[in-house]
Amino acid sequence: MRDVNSVLGANRDAVGQLIAVAEKSGAAWTVPRAPGKWSPSQLVEHVALSLDESANVVSGAPAKLPTLPFFLRPVARGLLFKRVLRNGAFPKARTNKAMNPDSGPATPADARVRLESALAQFDRACRACAAAGGAVMSPAFGTVPLEDYARFIELHTRHHCRQMPGGS
Repeated sequence: MRDVNSVLGANRDAVGQLIAVAEKSGAAWTVPRAPGKWSPSQLVEHVALSLDESANVVSGAPAKLPTLPFFLRPVARGLLFKRVLRNGAFPKARTNKAMNPDSGPATPADARVRLESALAQFDRACRACAAAGGAVMSPAFGTVPLEDYARFIELHTRHHCRQMPGGS
């Protein structure tokens, strides 16, 4: 298990990478990369929403992330959460409606502000959780270590960075 400072640093790095790629998107900023796909602006908003809602989960506040019945949480934890952590990558999947952005920040400069604000909120929630024992009660995965949850969020950000034009 990694320490909280290291996983939060990795989250900062992932968001910084997303910002850098977003700033290079140019005229493609509001253009979906393919029919039925999100534009770079929408990708950024999706990541910001996930950081916002993940901060809510970590802090124990109500969140718009999926809530599974308690008996399905171990299954989701094994099939998705642990798999993502083990493989270091997200599988192809659809998100829930609440995380599906209609639009996003108007400019890459606005995206920087949006992402940095969401990341700061997530960082504060994680540090408070670490001080209180470091367990996260995820409505989808059950109780998981904070460091693992933060790593999952980092991998989610990197997953979407690769979907941006010029992302790798």
